Amino acid sequence: MKEKVVLAFSGGLDTSFCAIYLAQDRGLEVHSVIVNTGGFSEEELQHIEKRAYELGVASHATVDETQNFYNDSIKYLIFGNVLKNATYPLSVSAERVCQATAIANYAKKIGADYVAHGSTGAGNDQVRFDMIFNILIPNIGIITPIRDLKLSREQEIEYLHKHGVEYNAEKAKYSINKGIWGTSVGGKETLTSHDTLPEDAWPTPATETAPRRVTIEFEKGEPVALDGERLGPVRVIQQLQAIAQPYGIGRDIHVGDTIIGIKGRVGFEAAGPVILIKAHHLLEKHTLTKWQLSWKDQLASFYGNWMHEGQFHDPVMRDIEAFLASSQEQVNGKVFVELLPYRFNLIGIESENDLMSNKFGSYGEMNNTWTADDVKGFSKIFGNQIVIWHKVNGKVEE
Repeated sequence: MKEKVVLAFSGGLDTSFCAIYLAQDRGLEVHSVIVNTGGFSEEELQHIEKRAYELGVASHATVDETQNFYNDSIKYLIFGNVLKNATYPLSVSAERVCQATAIANYAKKIGADYVAHGSTGAGNDQVRFDMIFNILIPNIGIITPIRDLKLSREQEIEYLHKHGVEYNAEKAKYSINKGIWGTSVGGKETLTSHDTLPEDAWPTPATETAPRRVTIEFEKGEPVALDGERLGPVRVIQQLQAIAQPYGIGRDIHVGDTIIGIKGRVGFEAAGPVILIKAHHLLEKHTLTKWQLSWKDQLASFYGNWMHEGQFHDPVMRDIEAFLASSQEQVNGKVFVELLPYRFNLIGIESENDLMSNKFGSYGEMNNTWTADDVKGFSKIFGNQIVIWHKVNGKVEE
């Protein structure tokens, strides 16, 4: 009886190579699985399944983790306003954690001897997948053909051709990963420090030009409605993405430090995630206190970095999530956003929890809660220790 291997399958070049190589060169019974995190249509999933069977897999499964991905990761990325290096909403980083976890669970379910993925030896995904498999399924072997054989994309295409599988070299120019939290785009331009992606590399053409206003409603930090229609968080993200992405909003190239210590670039389009994070942050600035915002920034930065490096299963992540969730009790209200070609404007907010209330005074004008003498005394007390320091150390004359 052949040993079983579960292959993390996307239908792209790398995993197409793996499907044939594992069966024909390694003599394994290949069970492919795709983890949908909200980036695929039913038609696309059916096409991927058809391709898997054409490549000779023994079975193929689609595991829908969209709701779990939101519940376990995206929700906290919104709560924390997480943008890696102030740019990247962790579109693929967080998605890979979700996918690796689901694949590990599937491998246990079918009693696999091995699990395989198509990561190369240069990026972050190899570490994320390997590490999570080592944590969750330590007794199942890991096979990584692309990394182990040090294959170029041209060599993979040639191998597929030899096995009767045609693969469009032009199509293989760009590596695209789609998910509910954004789409990444990698190509020859992102391997340089100076080139940018051409217009035709972006999966969504920028066709919208007429300004449009949208209203996003949050309850306890979660996006629950769009333009007055209650949809739930997942559908709000998907619908906002569908509306905003054709404006070319949320396109950028992230430059960052990989887990293995080298610099890397990746293009991404993530209109929905970027708008939601910025809208949520604006609402927080109105509804949270100074120190809530300060500590959130610090903990969320760590959370985003640790998520990016695949460390989702570290228990400290649950501790930070508890803090982030607690901070959202008063983050309720509507945020008004204007969409324009390649940019968006945050117009303002409306919230019953808005701390910027004229009942207590107007910034830059008179207030209603203290007197001028109160402020004079407060200012003396507030700076007292620093006054003493300057006197003791001779910085001012008595």
